[in-house]
Amino acid sequence: MKIDGYTRLAAVVANPIKHSISPFIHNSAFEATGINGVYLAWEVEVGDLAETLANIRRYQMFGINLSMPYKEEVIPYLDELSDEVRLIGAVNTVVNQNGNLIGYNTDGKGFFKSLPSFTILGKKMTLLGAGGAAKAILAQAILDGVSQVSVFVRSASIEKTRPYLEKLQNETGFKVKLFALEDVQELQDNITQADLLVNATSVGMDGVSLPIPTSVLLPEKLLVADVIYQPFETPFLNLARNQGNQAINGLGMLLYQAAEAFQLWTGKEMPTNQIWELLKQKYQK
Repeated sequence: MKIDGYTRLAAVVANPIKHSISPFIHNSAFEATGINGVYLAWEVEVGDLAETLANIRRYQMFGINLSMPYKEEVIPYLDELSDEVRLIGAVNTVVNQNGNLIGYNTDGKGFFKSLPSFTILGKKMTLLGAGGAAKAILAQAILDGVSQVSVFVRSASIEKTRPYLEKLQNETGFKVKLFALEDVQELQDNITQADLLVNATSVGMDGVSLPIPTSVLLPEKLLVADVIYQPFETPFLNLARNQGNQAINGLGMLLYQAAEAFQLWTGKEMPTNQIWELLKQKYQK
């Protein structure tokens, strides 16, 4: 990698963020495409967020990625918001377009690009969880023409989740069905009808826990996905594979959301096949 007076910066901004794999992905992409750029991880305090955004213009950066806790806090500092950001209410990518800062959320697009030979148009989806990843997947599914979505959350989270789904319906005209995860019969009925089942919760990161009971039967053609990539195969994905279903972990989502951001910044496609192999070596054990 050559660094000179023409090198442009990009960065991921969060706190904490030193553990991030994003510099590895983007610097590999800069090198592979011959783009004169460098990508860093900036651990920023909340009081420094406004100045960090000002620095994007000041130093003519490509832009930044954002992670917790700044995906929502950044919005007041931006000049424009994409359609998906208006639906999700969170930003993970800021693009510097000649000093105009535009907020995008590439998580949903990244998720659907990670699914092999699958399009959500006209399909039915059952979604576990209603946090940040779930909202991004849900909003993108609606924008891409999903026919039906059932969201399952813990009964204690039902009332907290309902206002967001009502806001989505008001803005898109699309009604999302909301159920309690504890209602196993309703869960089974919706999974039986679904084309795609997604775990967008953190359940399974411990390598032991399951977001659904082991008694749930998965239909033969159901595609099963998890947003988690550590462990590489969660108990949820293991359950799906043992029933004969195709199962996809969250590493592809991580890669393809980065690829979407890279293209927004540079106008070039990230060499995802090459970087995927590097990521697999890093995480597949």
